[in-house]
Amino acid sequence: MVPNLEPKCFSSACPSRVLFDQIADKWSMMTLTVLEDGPLRFNEIKRQLEGISQKALTQCLRRLQRNGLISRQVISFSPVAVQYQVTPLGRTLQKPMQELYAWTLDKLQEIENARRTFDQTSSQSIP
Repeated sequence: MVPNLEPKCFSSACPSRVLFDQIADKWSMMTLTVLEDGPLRFNEIKRQLEGISQKALTQCLRRLQRNGLISRQVISFSPVAVQYQVTPLGRTLQKPMQELYAWTLDKLQEIENARRTFDQTSSQSIP
């Protein structure tokens, strides 16, 4: 059931806007997916997310942790290590994310066709 929030638009005053921005960006979704199978250390996550910078991953992990979607655990090895894992709250996002990913794969060809049509039409209309 969707709560009846006011205002219904994505105004800057709506707390859902900030949360949506923080969980729906590409790195957050990919990070949560990488962590689906269990805890990983920072560099293991980074290796699986081709193209992410250390700074971007650090910021992403902090946002996810702040929102309660992942937890950070310090492991007392020498040297000290840190691992991240999805929390029970974070696991509630897995089904919607899997459905979005399935939709992406299912509709990818249609999207590619639409892009191609748009690009052709746009390039023809420029004098």
